[in-house]
Amino acid sequence: MAGIKTIIGLSFVLAIGFLLVILSSALFKNYLTLLVVATYVVAPLPNWICGRAANPDDFMESSGSGVIDFGRFLTGFFVVMGVALPTLLYHSAQIAGGAAVMSIVGGLLIYGTIISFTLFFQEEQEF
Repeated sequence: MAGIKTIIGLSFVLAIGFLLVILSSALFKNYLTLLVVATYVVAPLPNWICGRAANPDDFMESSGSGVIDFGRFLTGFFVVMGVALPTLLYHSAQIAGGAAVMSIVGGLLIYGTIISFTLFFQEEQEF
C-alpha cells in the first residue's frame, strides 16, 4: 500500500525530471527539447487504452493479446522516440550535447515516475 511518503518521493522525482527538460531548453536557448515531454506523457496512453479495450475474460487469454501487444508496441515506440529524438536533434546540430543529455535524463525520469505512479496505485483485482 502506497503512502504519503511514496507520493511525495515520486512527485519530487517528477519535478526534477521536468526541471531537467525545461533547463535543457532554457539554458541552451533552443526549445526543441520540449518535444520530449510530449512523447513521455503520451507514452503510457496506448498501453492503458489497449489494456482497457482488451477482453477481460480470464478463460480466453489469446483473444485479447493482439490488442495488448499493439498497445505495448506503441508505448515502446514512444519511449524509444523520447530517447531518439534528442539524439537525432543533436546529430543534426539542432541542439547542443548538454541539452540532449539533460533532455534524455529528464524524460526518462518523467516516464519512470509515470510508470511508478501507475504501479504503486494500481487497484488489486479480486478473483
